[in-house]
Amino acid sequence: MKLQRKNRLRATALGALAVSGALVLTACGSDDNTGADAGGDKTSAAASNIKCDDAKGQLRASGSSAQKNAMDLWVKNYMAACSGVEVNYSSSSSGEGIVAFNQGTVGFAGSDSALKPEEVAESKKICKTGQGINLPMVGGPIAVGFHLEGVDKLTLDAPTLAKIFDTKIKKWNDPAIAKLNEGAKLPDKPIQAFHRSEDSGTTQNLGKYLNAAAPSDWKYEAEKKWPAPGGQAASGSSGIASQVKAVDGSIGYFELSYAKSQEITTVDINTGGAAPVEATSENASKAIAAAKVKGTGKDLALDLDYTTKAEGAYPLVLVTYEVVCDTGNKADTLGTVKSFLTYTASAEGQKVLTDAGYAPIPEAINAKVRETVAGLS
Repeated sequence: MKLQRKNRLRATALGALAVSGALVLTACGSDDNTGADAGGDKTSAAASNIKCDDAKGQLRASGSSAQKNAMDLWVKNYMAACSGVEVNYSSSSSGEGIVAFNQGTVGFAGSDSALKPEEVAESKKICKTGQGINLPMVGGPIAVGFHLEGVDKLTLDAPTLAKIFDTKIKKWNDPAIAKLNEGAKLPDKPIQAFHRSEDSGTTQNLGKYLNAAAPSDWKYEAEKKWPAPGGQAASGSSGIASQVKAVDGSIGYFELSYAKSQEITTVDINTGGAAPVEATSENASKAIAAAKVKGTGKDLALDLDYTTKAEGAYPLVLVTYEVVCDTGNKADTLGTVKSFLTYTASAEGQKVLTDAGYAPIPEAINAKVRETVAGLS
């Protein structure tokens, strides 16, 4: 059973990349880290529909590590089409990306949480005639990965997850876990729960889910900084995934692409619906499809339903935004920003996401994204 599940993860992992740090590719060539099936044909097919328009020079961007694997693929495809253009996305964290954007050192930032009012106010210093806005570009499940020798399938619900990450549940054979996993041979082993060491939009989205779905058991505000005592910290989604992969008895949270690339088994979530829901792109899409735009004007920040009990809808999801100036973008990077984001929001760009373990943005919302990108100035 364990081998079958791992094989399924391996088979769907094509296109998910595990390169760390900034991705800098040149149009004349690069290291191909996507594997034999995820490169050539997919790249050339996507590249044939990319419009380079006024793109030129170098575009620097940074932020969310949640979207790193998607960005790796997008940048590779885009630069294969746009000769002489260099896109450099530095995968750090949502918080660091927004700081860099508001300091004017990047053309856009990736963030797993929409800008706060004070961050919008700060952006007006950089967006001379406008302000920073949120463009939803990447959706997907936050997978809860675990490593427990002898256990290859695990179901948890929001209250139990809250107690695990708040160190209220300390052993794997705790009655609350056993009740959700009848027949499973759960060991009398300490739980080692890993969380992000730096400010993280993924952490904030996990907090939003636990606030909404387990309000009695998770009393912390949903912030980018990890709020609960105890547990162990690791840097970035890749850092948590590496720790969970290596440490027996561990559990942690990260985007599904990291679980796929490292063949980490993930938790099914009991939402109170008909059956526990697996963390897949398709199941996350069912939850994200119900999202509503809560932003005003050109801002397209979304309101997600973390308490959904819809059949097959995986509730622990995030949306990564590309943060840009609505007006007042720098003249030397505006053309490349518009060209690149036009591609990522296109049907071709969104199709890449499913292969990499993400969920495309619903078309009704994505159409608004494309319209807004076309109007950036």
